[in-house]
This record gives sequence, C-alpha cells and structure tokens, in this order.
Amino acid sequence: MKSSLIITLAIAGNFCLSTAFAQEQKTTQEKATTSTAASAAATNQEAVAPIAPVTTVAPVLEKIDTVVGSGAEAVIGKTVVVHYSGWLRDTQAEQQHGKGFDSSIGRGPFSFNLGEGRVIKGWEQGVQGMKVGGKRTLIIPSQLGYGSRGAGKGVIPPDADLVFDIELLDVINMPEVKKIDNKLGKGTEAISGKQVTVHYTGWLRDPKAKGEKGKEFDSSRKRDAFSFTINGGEVIRGWDLGVQGMKIGGKRTLIIPAALAYGTREVGNGLIPANSDLIFEVELLKVK
Repeated sequence: MKSSLIITLAIAGNFCLSTAFAQEQKTTQEKATTSTAASAAATNQEAVAPIAPVTTVAPVLEKIDTVVGSGAEAVIGKTVVVHYSGWLRDTQAEQQHGKGFDSSIGRGPFSFNLGEGRVIKGWEQGVQGMKVGGKRTLIIPSQLGYGSRGAGKGVIPPDADLVFDIELLDVINMPEVKKIDNKLGKGTEAISGKQVTVHYTGWLRDPKAKGEKGKEFDSSRKRDAFSFTINGGEVIRGWDLGVQGMKIGGKRTLIIPAALAYGTREVGNGLIPANSDLIFEVELLKVK
C-alpha cells in the first residue's frame, strides 16, 4: 500500500507541480501512394493524385520578459525559487488572462529542480534562461501543459492553453542526499527503471535529537511493504536518488534536504512542515 506522504505528484493547490497530467504527444504520418499514368491507362482508370503527407505543427511556447533579471541564471541542474500566478488563456481578455486558477502569492514561494521533469513541460522550457530578479510571462499551449486530461477536477479543462506570470526569486545549487549504509546487501541491485519493494520509517530531521531523528511521521512497518519504480516519478526525488545502488538485504539511512523532498509545501495537514529536511531508514526487500 502506498503512503500518501511519499507520493509527490498531483498535489492539490500546486497545479504546476504535476507531470502526471502532461499529455505526451504522438504523431503519425501517412505515406503517399501514387498510380502512374501508364498503369492507369492500362487499366482504363484515371491517374490518382499523390496524397500529401500529414504534417504536425510543434506546439509553440511564448515567453515574454517583462523584467530582465541580472542575477544567477536558471539552468538545468539548479534549484529555482519562484513566485507565480496562473490563468486560463482567453484571447479576448486583457493580456489574455482568463480565469485565475492558482497563485503562490500569499502562500509562499515555490521551488523545483530544473531538468527533472517534476513540472509541466511549459515550465521546464519556459523558466530556463531567466535570471534572478526577472519576471516572465509564459503562454503555454495545452500540449505543454495538461493536455487532453486537464487538471484539478475541471479547474483546468481539457486542452486548455495557460498563461503564467513568473518571478524568479533565487537560483541555488541542487543539494545532495546523504546516504549511510548500515548494512550492505548481497542481492540484486536497485537501478533506474526497476521496481523495488522496501520497508521504511521516516522522521523530521532535528539536529538536536539523537541521530538527528526528530518526530516520526510515517512507517511502512506498521502496515505493508511499499513498492515503487526508481525514476518513475512516483516518489520524492530524494528517494529516487537515495535508493539507487542498494542491493537486496541492504539497509540505508537517507538524509534528504527539503529541496529533494517536499520543498516549500506542507504535507499531511502540517505533519511535514514546509522546508523540512527528512530522515528515512530504508530496507530493500525486492528488486523486480
């Protein structure tokens, strides 16, 4: 049974977080078939005109810099901190700002790691190149947003184009997960793309507590073992990075910085406060 505290996708109130709704576009082309005039004459039929191949137009993301920043640049591999507001695109409305559906203003800045696919493609592509202090408007076609599925139980309808106003507040180096092997396993290794089954216990990190283990907030040992696919977008990033390399039978302590956990979000009605570093003890049971 999956714990709601570990799953990170589609968290209510932060629509730009989820890639689960981003529609992957598949294109097909039809091959042209022709009949030559000679063969047509032989069969007493008219020549068939060549059929033009079906072409698709790549979705275009529009970026409008209203303020050009002068600080550090947002590039892949960095953690970015932003404020944002989002609207449904309405070409008849002022600045194309239709109905507003979400904003970090008044709630606190939002941070994410560029290049990890944890936000919609329009954000991944649109925030890159901004500099701290800059403000940018993104006009995002639905294919780079939530596609035909929409989001938020109708708050963002299917096939909706979106408009985001984004202010880049900070760019920081992506932190690392500290891994402490308490027991080395001897079985199959956990690698990217494999489904793994684990037991775990999680604590809020408290430097003043024994072993830095503060308040316990979750444990699979009180119910069933937990399974997920490494780098499958199913768990917090600190787990994808921290469990890789373990072998069946191994036990590892993960010290996960907030940026690789839940960041500025509060989880579980305050059970995990915003900006919390976490500690997990993980035992690897199976690799499929």
